[in-house]
Amino acid sequence: MSAPRVHANNAARQSAYRRRAHQAQEALLSSKGLPPLPGIGNVAGWSRWKKAMGQVMELLDQVKSEMEAYYDERSERWLESEAAEEFQEGIEQLQEVIDQLPDWS
Repeated sequence: MSAPRVHANNAARQSAYRRRAHQAQEALLSSKGLPPLPGIGNVAGWSRWKKAMGQVMELLDQVKSEMEAYYDERSERWLESEAAEEFQEGIEQLQEVIDQLPDWS
């Protein structure tokens, strides 16, 4: 005996598949904290891009803070070394990048 039909016809089966695929894509985007994609493929997703750039800015600020904390916790001997100078230059370069990015908030 065959299994009972779940869908009335092929069109209903395909529609159900497209609905499940769409829900899976939305779940993936929401798990990453991004808003859903726009309905039309060639329409810019400004709200999505704006949120992503806001997250980039937060991450860059977090990295800079962690680097500064690392630098501040080092010994006096290390702070006088060439490695400390290079590290400080890296922090300054990161700050320059942050300053050059537009405010997306």
